[in-house]
Amino acid sequence: MSLEIERKFLVVDDSWRAAVRESVPLCQGYLNDERDCSVRVRISGQRAWLNLKSVTLGAERHEFEYEIPLDDARQMLRVLSRKPIIEKTRHFVEVGPHTWEVDVFEGENAGLVVAEIELETPDQPFEKPSWVGEEVTFDPRYYNTNLATRPFRSWRA
Repeated sequence: MSLEIERKFLVVDDSWRAAVRESVPLCQGYLNDERDCSVRVRISGQRAWLNLKSVTLGAERHEFEYEIPLDDARQMLRVLSRKPIIEKTRHFVEVGPHTWEVDVFEGENAGLVVAEIELETPDQPFEKPSWVGEEVTFDPRYYNTNLATRPFRSWRA
């Protein structure tokens, strides 16, 4: 069983951009109305994955990911997934011994920028860069599965 330990924060400014080592566009859609787990399909470049993740609040969740054919993923997004599709660019930023993933959302979630860090334990110490603000690990509104049903743009309404 694969356990993901991840903490999520809002990003307060663009100073992280100077340290980006790689950026990749992502699009993903959710294939179920989750109660116990989410099932999503994600495309990044010319590769695609099917991902199953437990629906629990907090930093620790069980996650399983399997590479699938790109054409299958495209069809799943088109035919099976909830709308809107999550569109974002993921930027990888090294801070100390950790890699931060900064997601800049587009489409219905434009304006939202979050940073995630994967850890070995929930209480593992890490360097918090100046561009990282409020922690939203325990706020379900910021989970991608919820952004697919209640996009960031609708929060202002």
